[in-house]
Amino acid sequence: MLEFIKKKQLENPFIRSPTLGTVLMVERTIEEYSGEYNKTELWKNLPRKVMWQTFLVILDYLASINKIALDGESKIAYIWNPGLARKLLKRKEIKI
Repeated sequence: MLEFIKKKQLENPFIRSPTLGTVLMVERTIEEYSGEYNKTELWKNLPRKVMWQTFLVILDYLASINKIALDGESKIAYIWNPGLARKLLKRKEIKI
């Protein structure tokens, strides 16, 4: 995650780095309301206030590690499935 943030800071030196707690809060909120909100609605419904720029950095990060995706209506969906990942890792065709 640190490399991702550093890359973003090089692109925009005024960007804020989110704390781990903030990233986890946003991720949990997305998981809870998966597919219900677009970016603005999700941002307004977070349990704590987060700066818009910081929120966008978190969304970029979660999308880059394939935990979230946007559907055709720009709704944010949580797509990470650890149970499926564990199942797939047990298959002999899959190697890490």
